[in-house]
Amino acid sequence: MPIELGSVVEGVVTGITNFGAFIELPGRGTGLVHISEIAEVYVKDVNDFLKINDKVSVKVISVDPRGKIGLSIKQANPSVHRPQKKKIQVSFEDKLSKFLKESEEHQQFLKRSTDVKRGGRGSGR
Repeated sequence: MPIELGSVVEGVVTGITNFGAFIELPGRGTGLVHISEIAEVYVKDVNDFLKINDKVSVKVISVDPRGKIGLSIKQANPSVHRPQKKKIQVSFEDKLSKFLKESEEHQQFLKRSTDVKRGGRGSGR
């Protein structure tokens, strides 16, 4: 039975490298879970998350013509995904007000620094 893109299957970890883990798929060969597809958090060492012979649920995310199978653990477990942050609505007037305030502060800073370079106010040229 061929591997279908997007399907979720069970597999066993057969090898661990510094760039990911190899997963044996039942009767379907072996695929690779890249280190970026292991967990939602930063993964520095694959061994912190997986061990040889661990049973894992993986999602097939790519199958190339040469037979290489790309897998994802984090996409196979959608309940593990972090919730999206709510976007705070800011009115146009608030944005404009903030921009004008920051712009005015920046202009004052530039004026002060150019005055210092010229010798300051009241310098006798």
